[in-house]
Amino acid sequence: MLVNFNDTAFSYGDNLIFGGVSFSINEGEKIALIGANGEGKTTLIKLITGTYVPEAGSVTVKNGARIGWLEQNGGLESQSTVFDEMMSVFSAELDAVERLSRLSDELSRCVPDSREYGVLSAKLDSLSKFVAARDAYNVEVRVRRVLNGMGFSSFYDRVISTMSGGEKTRLKLAKLLLEQPDLLILDEPTNHLDVETMYWLEDYLSEFKRAVFVVSHDRYFLDKVSSRTLELENKTLSSFPGNYSKYKILKAERNALALKEYERQREEIAKLQDYVDRNIVRATTAKSAQSRVKQLEKMELLSPPYIPPAPPRFTFSYTRPPYERVLTVRNLKLCAGGKTLIEDASFEVLRGQKIAIVGKNGAGKSTLIKRLVEGGGGQVEEGRHVRFAVYDQENLNLDPHNTVLEELWGRHVAYGQTQVRASLARCGLVPEDMDKKVGSLSGGERAKLALCVFENEQGNVLVMDEPTNHLDLPARESLEKALKDFDGTVIFVSHDRYFISAIADRVFEIADGRLNIFEGDYTSFINSRAERQAEAAQPQRAAEAESKAGYRSKKERAEEVARKQNIKRLEGEISSLEDEEQELNASLALPENSSDYKKAGEILNKISLLRQKIDELYEEYAQLIG
Repeated sequence: MLVNFNDTAFSYGDNLIFGGVSFSINEGEKIALIGANGEGKTTLIKLITGTYVPEAGSVTVKNGARIGWLEQNGGLESQSTVFDEMMSVFSAELDAVERLSRLSDELSRCVPDSREYGVLSAKLDSLSKFVAARDAYNVEVRVRRVLNGMGFSSFYDRVISTMSGGEKTRLKLAKLLLEQPDLLILDEPTNHLDVETMYWLEDYLSEFKRAVFVVSHDRYFLDKVSSRTLELENKTLSSFPGNYSKYKILKAERNALALKEYERQREEIAKLQDYVDRNIVRATTAKSAQSRVKQLEKMELLSPPYIPPAPPRFTFSYTRPPYERVLTVRNLKLCAGGKTLIEDASFEVLRGQKIAIVGKNGAGKSTLIKRLVEGGGGQVEEGRHVRFAVYDQENLNLDPHNTVLEELWGRHVAYGQTQVRASLARCGLVPEDMDKKVGSLSGGERAKLALCVFENEQGNVLVMDEPTNHLDLPARESLEKALKDFDGTVIFVSHDRYFISAIADRVFEIADGRLNIFEGDYTSFINSRAERQAEAAQPQRAAEAESKAGYRSKKERAEEVARKQNIKRLEGEISSLEDEEQELNASLALPENSSDYKKAGEILNKISLLRQKIDELYEEYAQLIG
């Protein structure tokens, strides 16, 4: 067991965040923590890390357990390059390899029977075991695997301090994966990842041998990674076996059972009370009525099932529809920062279509939707009666100095105060939020305000850039429903695959400087792309096979046969010598050998000669297969 919460409570002043929380995190376990914004998920994480101390109960962490924590916006700060910073994780391993080489050189110059030789032999043995246990010779391979998977294949020489906030957060996650802490805590790890990187991270974490504790609003991610789900709700914590989809089923069943038990008890109480009321004053039945009174007094009353606050209710409408053709794009060339993002794109957007724009980070998704809204330039033609409403993922259109009430009312001065308050309330902002400054709002509160402003623009073409950022799961599901019900046009960028699947009926993919248009939903797009990639790889595989087999002469074919025979021979010799080396290393570890300096020296000399021979064979092998 790595972490244990025992009847733990925490408050901010008089505000109880949660109480009576008890659960454990076991070694190698994959746990998802979910709950609405403000329920205390980050607070619970800070109790695990020791940042906060519980008000009541206890939080214990296994002695010596290493905890790695990725905060939502906690980027990596360093003046090193990306590659050097990642390699620094393995400084102990790299140092050991270097010291092992120096010790081998020193040992080769010592007299075998000398005391110095014995001391160096013992050190060499201990260090060799350390290097083998840490897989120190493969450090660079591990670093490259994680960096490439996390989307940093072209960033090796970039200085970290020059990178964006999102890149720094992503890089910190890469470093945590390499550090392999006993407990890896991830708070919204997918916020800065493109879809391909999310798929890679899901696969990596599925194979990760250490414990993972993740807070995320990405339902696909939770389904793939977690094997147990914890939910914070109404100041208490509940545990459900299985991933998010399983949790939804189990919670619905649990709530239905609780409601049934509560209603059954209420019916039983009503019947008992009715009998008492009718019979308590009758002499013949007073005794039986009195027994029912005692029965009522002993009954442990069930609390009514908790009904969570209603989620936000978004509604999108417009006063005048556009013509059928909303946008016409001809030969669009999209550039940014001196780089061509899209070359020669032509397409039409029709009324009522819902288009998802996908692609890697930096591909140009946000730039494209901005260009579509700007129009003009002879490349983007706007249809008649088109009215855009634009949602910016950074919410830069909000004035941090305004109150929440002023932010919406100032845009719609004809509204009455009641109408403004009602609109904000529907979007999930409570009365206490109305006089808060926009700059003091949490990410979730600011997103709800921005969506309220957005829906009141009454656009018939909704353009949205990452609209689900900072929204909890109930708010995301409400937004999905509103957009599905909207009969206008929606063009959006999102990394939330569940959200894309729920909304999109068309997918635009930006890849390799091209805009690929897919007529169909997101699931069909993913399947089609996998098929296209497989088909594209077939000619290359066929060409490789042909190049291997199609030799121009009998002599070349004979040479190829000889080459293959030599490769097979070398593989056998290398395998045999490596087995022999392994046996010698095992022999060196035996007490009767390690304590005998002379025997240890003889074994080390044999290992050195074997290693030299193996290296020579590997060089020959590399030339043959190169």
